[in-house]
Amino acid sequence: MTTLKAPNHAASVPGISLPQQIGRLGELAYNLWWTWHPESRRLFERIDAVLWEQVAHNPVKFLQQVKRKNLNAAAQDRRYVEFYNRILAEFDAYMGETDTWFARTYPNLLGQTIAYFSMEFGLHESLPMYAGGLGVLSGDHLKEASDLGLPLVAVGFLYKQGYFRQRITEDGWQEAYFDKIEPNELAITPVRDTEGQEVRVSVALAGRTVLARIWRVQVGRVPLFLLDTDIEANSPGDRELTARLYDADPDMRISQFIILGIGGVRALRALGIQPAVWHMNEGPSAFLNLERLRELMNALPKGEDTWERALELVRTTTVFTTHTSVPAGHSNFPLWMMEKYFSSYWGELGLDRDSFMALGQHQEPWGTVFGVTPLALRLSAYRNAVSELHGQVSRKMWHVLWPDRSEDEVPITSITNGVHTATWLARRFHRLFDVYLGPDWRERLDDPATWERIWDIPDEELWAVRKHLKRQLAAYIRDRARQQWASGKVHPIQIVSAGVLLDPYALTIGFARRFATYKRATLLLRDTERLRRLVNQPDRPVQFIFAGKAHPADDPGKHFIQQLYQLVKQPAFSGRLVFLEDYDIRLARLLVQGVDVWLNTPRRPFEASGTSGQKAAINGVLHLSVLDGWWREGYNGQNGWAIGDDTDYNDYEAQDAADCESLYNLLENEVVPLYYDRDPDNIPRQWLKKVRASMATIGPAFSTRRMVKEYTTTMYIPAMEWYLLRRQEMQGAPVR
Repeated sequence: MTTLKAPNHAASVPGISLPQQIGRLGELAYNLWWTWHPESRRLFERIDAVLWEQVAHNPVKFLQQVKRKNLNAAAQDRRYVEFYNRILAEFDAYMGETDTWFARTYPNLLGQTIAYFSMEFGLHESLPMYAGGLGVLSGDHLKEASDLGLPLVAVGFLYKQGYFRQRITEDGWQEAYFDKIEPNELAITPVRDTEGQEVRVSVALAGRTVLARIWRVQVGRVPLFLLDTDIEANSPGDRELTARLYDADPDMRISQFIILGIGGVRALRALGIQPAVWHMNEGPSAFLNLERLRELMNALPKGEDTWERALELVRTTTVFTTHTSVPAGHSNFPLWMMEKYFSSYWGELGLDRDSFMALGQHQEPWGTVFGVTPLALRLSAYRNAVSELHGQVSRKMWHVLWPDRSEDEVPITSITNGVHTATWLARRFHRLFDVYLGPDWRERLDDPATWERIWDIPDEELWAVRKHLKRQLAAYIRDRARQQWASGKVHPIQIVSAGVLLDPYALTIGFARRFATYKRATLLLRDTERLRRLVNQPDRPVQFIFAGKAHPADDPGKHFIQQLYQLVKQPAFSGRLVFLEDYDIRLARLLVQGVDVWLNTPRRPFEASGTSGQKAAINGVLHLSVLDGWWREGYNGQNGWAIGDDTDYNDYEAQDAADCESLYNLLENEVVPLYYDRDPDNIPRQWLKKVRASMATIGPAFSTRRMVKEYTTTMYIPAMEWYLLRRQEMQGAPVR
């Protein structure tokens, strides 16, 4: 085990000297606590609001670039210093809190650790280590674990090029480009030993050794450790292994999975961390259990039952969450590729080739493959899907692994996803809730009684916040369009398509997500004449805002974007259709807060859960969705609208036609009339009644507060208790 240097909570950004009165701004910048405490962000914004926008809300980069005179002015401003002292006192109280939910509920388990592995983490737009919903869910999980005081650590990758940036050409084709990030501009620090040397781990990849350094991100009380192969000791090709997220090349993908899983276990061992529970968030980290088995096979006394004992020890301390309803979303590798990367590995497990392959082997129509999802399912005792319907789909999909059981008895349960309320709730709503939900509402987010107080908020105040958020969104979009025009690199019609004509007072419907074909972003386009009439009513205008990326290798998804974009450009739609390129967390936050309706049109039952509609709902945005994923549980007839019903279709064309007809009927006969039904004060009181019903029901049930508590009580604690019973055997493994 390496002796580590204590984390550096420097009072300033390296190389930057801050005035003594505000000297801890650097410390705050290096803890992402500030990302879910809206008042704390204003500490930076109030120093230089223009620069804060220019650096995309990155506090480290901000402190590196802000002018000294601005810092001095803030340090001499009595009101600013008082505000600074209040925020730092809140930060210290949070970080020093010992009476957390976990400490109160499980005081005897505080010394144990939960390790959470994920391929991506969406924590903030300034850290581009995410592609979409899975990463944002991972980020929300860490923030809630911090709030609840869970003894959790996380492992992922530092992507030097992140996920791709998106540019839409004049003819609507998606182009991808990458920005290389500079680690010294991010809220990350290298992990070093007591002698100041970087801590590194090694993994074998097809006959060669690859090294990875470890970085640390502090997420409130939770540390996130990121692996990075971009070091001089590696070959040029190997330095690129952690450069980008979700590379389509299979050799790149399996290498990343090995580094995350096997390298991630070795990283925790090098850090002196001995987890009691291991949580694999999706299949890419599944190889971690192979490394744990290898450790145990070296540590346990040799005997006829050594392998079975090792399997039991690993399974009963492992949690696996699957997020995918689409078969193509589960990564498989040909057996020859597994031989290429693991031929020297299965001997260390005491297995021959066939026994090793059996751990992940399953049949696809084109032949036998090794799947990381079957591997994860076979090597974990706690398995869950991410909504009730997804649980049904997953049990059916993986029934083949348990052929002796009925489909209902397949051991995959479900824990429905939620969202981290403090991250996604608009600052104006934070203030409003402070008045009407009680001073301790943040501590009772999963209590329905907390959200019932939504009904106490006067219509006038609720509508005032909603109008403010709409104006804020419109202003941001128009400013974006203005900047595009100023660049001189786009055609005038692209400025119209980017939202320069957006009306902040028209009914605004948002659709923003990954442009996978099953999400049916073009469902509205089945009847463009009906759409034209809908958006152009003089007294009841409707506008649609679209955003999202297709994977660079997903040409059908890119064609969906092109088809939509070409419609957006048509004069017949009068600027009422908008497509916003380069969708990221910043844009997502503004959209879920600023639109009136959130539209979701997946082809049921392929939406595992979805969380964007949950983020919108807590901000008073009504949900209009197919009864798929979480909405099948959340919809009660009063809190939004359901497209179609629970009918199962075998004919996609019939399903699309039925859902399109249902969608237009709802828009024309319910959504639009309700929004424009105003009293003499121009307030849509019946609309706001539906908004309250939405917030009151969705707020507590679909928060990460409920979700992480559920993971803890049903999975983490049973696994942890079992670990304590067998701790001596589990800790017999050698430390790398």
